[in-house]
Amino acid sequence: METLSKIFNFVNRNSSKMYLWLAILIFGAANAITRKLTEVGSQHLINGRNPISFCNVLFVGNICALLMLILIYRRQLNIFNLKQVSWQNWIGLSVAAVLSGALAPGLIFNALSQTMVTNVVLIGRIETPLTLALSFLLLKEEVNIWIVSGAIVSLLGVAFTVFLQILWENMMSSSNFFTVGVGEIMVAGGAVALAISTIITKTRLQQVPLGIFSVFRTILGTIVFFCIVLYLYGSQHFIDVFSPFLWQWIIIYSAVIVVFGQLCWFTSLKNSSASEVSLASSFNPIAGIFAAYFILGEVPTIAQYIGGAFVLIGIFLSQIGIGRQTAFHRTQNRVTSPQQMDERCGFKGV
Repeated sequence: METLSKIFNFVNRNSSKMYLWLAILIFGAANAITRKLTEVGSQHLINGRNPISFCNVLFVGNICALLMLILIYRRQLNIFNLKQVSWQNWIGLSVAAVLSGALAPGLIFNALSQTMVTNVVLIGRIETPLTLALSFLLLKEEVNIWIVSGAIVSLLGVAFTVFLQILWENMMSSSNFFTVGVGEIMVAGGAVALAISTIITKTRLQQVPLGIFSVFRTILGTIVFFCIVLYLYGSQHFIDVFSPFLWQWIIIYSAVIVVFGQLCWFTSLKNSSASEVSLASSFNPIAGIFAAYFILGEVPTIAQYIGGAFVLIGIFLSQIGIGRQTAFHRTQNRVTSPQQMDERCGFKGV
């Protein structure tokens, strides 16, 4: 009994950390799982159409995420709290929702159909140095040499990932044209959208309750994404959205990524420090690369190995800087808002 009591006490003390790392592993696997679902759909076409298209996965996944968020934050979603949000904050919420809830996931999901998952994971890391640069230039946030060095090294890693692959492809094809793939451009565009959304969150939305922030972002993002797809591709693009085959797989996706992953994430945010969230989130690309290998059989290229090594070194340097900065903020009694901690994980699959 004493042994069981010690185990229970250990789990209870470290439950938030366990939830945090479990969420990171799940979110890291999100891109690979999404690609795998579309591959399953391509083997079960309906009148020549893939029922598990990237658009269908994103749209239906967002609906499932919305139901889950409403259930979690139902106490915050009341008339009194809604009235406390100023019209300026509603404008900020709307812009952030379009960027992080519609544009960024739309670009990233489409990029998954154009390039390797490992490329999506590595190139998506430009979000962090972009956010850092914008925070320094626009918000005058203090940064130390470790964080700046980490951002520069990470950017070099992304550059190596892209340009070494292009150089190799040009050598193999004897082409004189230096072109960047559509998928890589989409990932970069999604990262830019997420970075701008993070800056808006920092400047305008710190006092908005996390429940209202998350639910409104999901609702407006889903609506905008739906309208954009209808405009670009027509109503027939969602013709298979009610397919039983789609829903049986989306339920699995939603249970693992949307529901369980988000529950672990939001549970961990309640009792985790900003430094713990930052450290765990830094392992997101590592989890993504391993997931691409084990789920899809993607073997990293030489360019990805070189670029990934630089990205990991950049993450390590940034963590040193973040650790020192967090210690300084603690002495100054500064508090990191839930919105800031939520944004540190980047794209989470929905």
